[in-house]
Amino acid sequence: MKFKDKIAIVTGAGQGIGFEICRQLAANGATVLLNDIDAELANAAAEKINAPGGQNCIAFPGDSSDVGFINRMVDKTVSDYGHLDIVIANAGITLYGDFATYSPHAFFEVLRVNLGGSFFLAQAASNKMKLQQGGGSILFTSSVVGHQALKDLACYAMTKAALEMLAKNLVIELSQYKINVNTVAPGATLTERTMLEADYERVWCEITPMGRPAYVSDIANTVLFLVSEEAKHITGQSIIVDGGWTAVSTLPKGIK
Repeated sequence: MKFKDKIAIVTGAGQGIGFEICRQLAANGATVLLNDIDAELANAAAEKINAPGGQNCIAFPGDSSDVGFINRMVDKTVSDYGHLDIVIANAGITLYGDFATYSPHAFFEVLRVNLGGSFFLAQAASNKMKLQQGGGSILFTSSVVGHQALKDLACYAMTKAALEMLAKNLVIELSQYKINVNTVAPGATLTERTMLEADYERVWCEITPMGRPAYVSDIANTVLFLVSEEAKHITGQSIIVDGGWTAVSTLPKGIK
């Protein structure tokens, strides 16, 4: 129960990587506020995590890129539980598109969710954590495409690289308050969404040096380490979890 008495917020957690992070945090003793923009999905996810008999996962649906909602979520958490220890800005969207014709609407929507939501969640959370003697941990979800270019992902990749720079910059801002900030950069990962893509698993099994894409547990295991007490002296870093793909960067064929 390494996260006993810890209070955590995880955004974009109705399914996939975010859900598994919440599940593992709750299983290890944390009280977790599970956020997703889809209220039905958030409530079902929290119920599933609590099904084995727990009561420590609470659905908190809403738009995690809306600054007003972010502030309400953080304020409510601290009001209800007295402190906030872990914040994982996992929510993000991918809007594929050719660079030459990429629309301003798509561009600013990706920036609003991926960057704005993460930036202002970190801001709101850290302002609360500064008042706590024990500080806290903040983690952003980046991506391997923040390190390796893929076609039709210029805007998305730009936001993920920016999150890694944000983590570095916050080392200057937050270390004095005992707040560490890191990112995890998942590679190809089997989720409810990616499994809908034809040949996704086969293609990534072929081009990933370790012979398979990641499972959500691979990413969550890394996240739990980075927000644990064992990692408190690690800050401003990005950990790539991709089975070695970025080391060789063999491009996928037949899928985006």
